[in-house]
Amino acid sequence: MATEATFTVPSNEFSLGTVFKQLPDVSVELERIIPAQDVVIPYFWVRGTRVDDVEGAFSEHPGVKGIQFIDSVEDEHLLRVEWAMDHDDVLTTLTETEVALIEAIGTNKQWTFDIRGDARGDIADFQSRCREVDIPITLTELHALTPVETATEAALTDTQQEALVLAYERGYFESPRETTMKEIGDELGITQQAVASRLRRGIKHILGSTLSDVSAPSR
Repeated sequence: MATEATFTVPSNEFSLGTVFKQLPDVSVELERIIPAQDVVIPYFWVRGTRVDDVEGAFSEHPGVKGIQFIDSVEDEHLLRVEWAMDHDDVLTTLTETEVALIEAIGTNKQWTFDIRGDARGDIADFQSRCREVDIPITLTELHALTPVETATEAALTDTQQEALVLAYERGYFESPRETTMKEIGDELGITQQAVASRLRRGIKHILGSTLSDVSAPSR
């Protein structure tokens, strides 16, 4: 049965996280990971600093073969990195095992990952591989996706659903808005940037699930 898990890893134990050690106010969200020959290519959004600062920090890391600025949306910057496969960390382990990355958000202190496997054993294999290469992950949540869950529910992580429900109940989607992301973040105990990330990704998953159902050919 498909299973989702949430785990954390200290930033100083995650190669990508160590890049941001000198940028304490930065928050990072992995957009996706693409495996390629001899490299892993992560795309990620960065908030709280300038693009030049990020590029400078990455240029000094031995695992980085190249970095490219892709786009900016307000104070968020999307970048693409070519990451050497010979650096064993969470990124390479994700590409080597049968799990999919749903969401990953990090600061200079800690990274939180949401992953999904087609079976519970896929999560166990991922944990085993992390132990083999001495990656100190801490599993914080694990649950199976039951058959009664709707496609939309299955597409959302628990944190995304929590943020969306609270935003809806507090009137964030009303016009004019009856609350702010900061107020939602205060209730959830997370930053405004984390709220924005969860709402954006949650809405994206809902739209993807809904539109795929609409566009599917009838039988």
